[in-house]
Amino acid sequence: MTADDVMRSLTDVDYPADKEALLAAAERRGASPEVLRAIRAVPPVDYRNGDEVVRSLRLDPAPHAEPGAQARTPAPPGISQASRAPQQDRVAGARRRTT
Repeated sequence: MTADDVMRSLTDVDYPADKEALLAAAERRGASPEVLRAIRAVPPVDYRNGDEVVRSLRLDPAPHAEPGAQARTPAPPGISQASRAPQQDRVAGARRRTT
């Protein structure tokens, strides 16, 4: 599930809108259970626009990545962890420590 999936379910929302209005709009549009779950998890405040809703969503930035692999991969400053490719293990033979 992505932020775009959620926003497609909220196309007919009149902002400002609270959490209950977001849920009602998503249900009217036939949103998936995952989208409804994501909307239920947002804080109960009034949202001025869709950008505020997206910032409140709890989304996995890299759903297909091995957990922790991206954090172990060095990258230049300004490259997010979700954009990094996991690094290959290049140490072999006697140089590898097996402790």
